[in-house]
Amino acid sequence: MPTSHLIADRTKQIEVSGIRKVFELGRSLKDPINLSIGQPHFPVPDSIKNAAKDAIDRNLNGYTVTQGVSELRERILADLKLRYGHADRDVIITSGTSGGLLLAMMAVVNPGDEVIIPDPYFVSYPHLVTLVGGKSVYVDTYPDFTIDPDRIEAAITPKTKVILVCSPANPTGATVSPEVQMALAAIADKHGVLLLSDEIYRAFHYDETPQSPTSYSENVLVIEGYGKTYGMTGWRLGFAHGPKAIVDEMMKLQQFTFVCAPSIVQYAGIVAMDFDVTGIVADYKQKRDRICAGLRDRFEFNSPGGAFYLFPKAPWGTGTEFVTEAVKNSLLIIPGGVFSKRDSHFRISYAAKDETLDRGIEVLNRLAEQK
Repeated sequence: MPTSHLIADRTKQIEVSGIRKVFELGRSLKDPINLSIGQPHFPVPDSIKNAAKDAIDRNLNGYTVTQGVSELRERILADLKLRYGHADRDVIITSGTSGGLLLAMMAVVNPGDEVIIPDPYFVSYPHLVTLVGGKSVYVDTYPDFTIDPDRIEAAITPKTKVILVCSPANPTGATVSPEVQMALAAIADKHGVLLLSDEIYRAFHYDETPQSPTSYSENVLVIEGYGKTYGMTGWRLGFAHGPKAIVDEMMKLQQFTFVCAPSIVQYAGIVAMDFDVTGIVADYKQKRDRICAGLRDRFEFNSPGGAFYLFPKAPWGTGTEFVTEAVKNSLLIIPGGVFSKRDSHFRISYAAKDETLDRGIEVLNRLAEQK
């Protein structure tokens, strides 16, 4: 008996991720040059792995309290107090940053509410909005991917509930300046909307000190995580911090969805907070400089200030057409249309060995001269 009639309407509005399609394609290639995956290429540091193993051996394998183990939350809260000094800021430990984003959307967005999203954007943002019945409103940031606060404010309507920003950004690596963060915080306060700041790549700032709009307003909900910073993406550990009233609702929703973040990973997260990632970040800055230098003569792009992505303009054709040709040459990259209403660019992840980057640079430069 056919079961298609049983599928909920909301799922029909969501397509399979274009990134996942490239991942699947990569499996069929022999020795692919993989610059597609947004995942650090370094192993989880030994001290963090040992903490997870120790948690297993100490039988800390059961449910934790929904909001997260107290030791981890207290460490995070102490750090936040030093950063911002907000009295009303609370923390929830989440199943990755994606879990935090979903809980945030569920807690704040009603059906019909609007969420303002700068374009380009992380691939999941529009779909999370769709899942909760909201409407995504896109604000173009081409060609340099700088957010214009005036354009953000012009997009606000009586239905606007959230302004969603990411810095450093996926897919562009662009960072939001302190001046723009301050302006966005002021706009959100003026119009009574939530500023939701995705700061998963906070550790990966190359040219400036990490900043957050939370420095300028208490009414900012921030999503942070451990996966990118410590190479533990599959462990699914993130956290959200913001006004207590919103975090309380996220805790309630987590009780009936994720229940809690993975227990053993939370204990590893405590140890992770003592690990110095300065060397890792310096290595990734070198990779940023390496790929920018290798492609600068034949591609148009803005040098990214953070994360580990480059978002060049396709030298010919659409982003999809250029990526299709790249895949034929065993190079895996992601077409920009996956992250944008435009299909003019493509995303490179330079979270890879230098040898892999050099192979990718050679293929890209060769393809750039084909048409």
